[in-house]
Amino acid sequence: MEYQITIKRQNDNDIHTSVSEGTTYAELCREHADDTDNPIMLARINGRLAELGMPVTESGDVSFLTMTNRDGRRTYRRSVVFVMQKAARMLWGGGERLRVLYSLGEGYYCSLSGVEMSDDNINRLYMQMKELVRENIPIVKTAEKTSAAESFFEKQGMADKAQMMHYRRDSVVNMYSIGELKNYFYGYMAPSTGCLRYFRLQKYEQGFVLLFPHRADGRVEKLRTSKQLYITLRQSREWSRMLGVGTIGALNEAVADGRGQEIILLQEAMMEEKIASIAENISNDRKRKFIMIAGPSSSGKTTFSNRLCIQLTAKGLRPHQISLDNYYVNRSDSPRDEDGNPDFESLSALDIGLFSSDMKRLLSGEEVELPFFNFKTGMREYRGNYIHLADNDVLVIEGIHGLNEQLITGIPQQSVFRIYISALTQLNIDEHNPLSTTDVRLIRRIVRDSHARATDAQMTISMWDMVRRGEEKNIFPYQDSADAFVNSALIYELPVLKVYAEPLLNKVGRDCPEYAEANRLLKLLAYFLPLPTDGISSNSMIREFIGGSCFSV
Repeated sequence: MEYQITIKRQNDNDIHTSVSEGTTYAELCREHADDTDNPIMLARINGRLAELGMPVTESGDVSFLTMTNRDGRRTYRRSVVFVMQKAARMLWGGGERLRVLYSLGEGYYCSLSGVEMSDDNINRLYMQMKELVRENIPIVKTAEKTSAAESFFEKQGMADKAQMMHYRRDSVVNMYSIGELKNYFYGYMAPSTGCLRYFRLQKYEQGFVLLFPHRADGRVEKLRTSKQLYITLRQSREWSRMLGVGTIGALNEAVADGRGQEIILLQEAMMEEKIASIAENISNDRKRKFIMIAGPSSSGKTTFSNRLCIQLTAKGLRPHQISLDNYYVNRSDSPRDEDGNPDFESLSALDIGLFSSDMKRLLSGEEVELPFFNFKTGMREYRGNYIHLADNDVLVIEGIHGLNEQLITGIPQQSVFRIYISALTQLNIDEHNPLSTTDVRLIRRIVRDSHARATDAQMTISMWDMVRRGEEKNIFPYQDSADAFVNSALIYELPVLKVYAEPLLNKVGRDCPEYAEANRLLKLLAYFLPLPTDGISSNSMIREFIGGSCFSV
């Protein structure tokens, strides 16, 4: 049997060919892929992803994805983690315990218990990984019964993986091997170790960071990250350990044991304590008049702002909430992106001069009428919203550019308190598979966009790369200036979001470009047992996304 294949190439010079039954995508790739120095990780057949070792089973369009592609990058990263585990096992014989804890900069922060984290040992690990790459060992996939995988991990002492397998609904699971080492990984893997050439290890704090290339040329740069971000992530891990639910398997077990309500109450109590602590810091310095809040999409900025205002009021202050969206320039004056579309995420989309002038006038004691931006007409309006700052008044200002210094030029630094908020999930899939914080925010946004903005999952996914580019440019570079970091992730939220997100993701058609991403998110949500929303308070962060909030969100 033969299949008619069209190889889609970046130079638009498509190749039409026929292949016989049993031909793998790797063989097809060797003959027809674009010439590139970037390792090819995956094939895409008719919009669906396939590992290179898989045989061609249908006719259609095929393209090849390098590590610079989103899906290729994920494959590259998890494959390098497997090589790192293999190298550690070869060096220290299984006495070590490698854990990939969370994303940090362009890499993963890792720990290696049982081994001194010296520069010498980290270099030994790096050199052993490089040797495995040089040997170009196949990464072999086998399908095994889920029950057998659970038993295997129990015998290996990997309780978190065994727990996860215990709650898997699928009867079969894919396992991967490098030589004698066998493990489970969430998602596709590279065909062999030889294509995993670009990485570096860098000692950091009590562990080390496995760094990946960010640029198309494969260059791996030194770690660039925020110390405050690291501290926040470390504290979040401590929270999860306190609750006893650091992995998906542990969370599922807690839900199955009827501890869901307890986890919800404990998590919400911790969140309230954090917000109260920030309010206390602000109230102790009455020079702080401008509370600037910023964070990436779907971080829960609106709910946080409202809850902070309640705590500030309890401290004897009178907060006034201001959305930076009301300082948009008229839509006809909006800056344009490279495609000629209005760029509402650019700083130039805001009337910085007007905002700065209004804030200075308020600080000097004047009464100021604040603007209102009418999104229906695309025009700024004034509706009689006058405010005057008394001694106990503060402004709580929320928007994506809230930490940008250009926004508050001329305002005394001692009058400003900056808060950065993001959803930095405390959960891991297991000890070798970190859970992406970006995925959590995307699922939040899919659910919220559906009920609040009448936007379907396909549209939300299609816009997500653009949103992420805006965050990289306008939000993340300013996080270090924050006086306080807030992690809005709730350890119980994915079991809750699952119920809302799965029907929305299932509506994305197989012929849509967004199908592969929707299917990936469905596979992620399938790991979780569902959790009812009955016990979730109306002021919870999650209510901003699933509905039922007591605030106007």
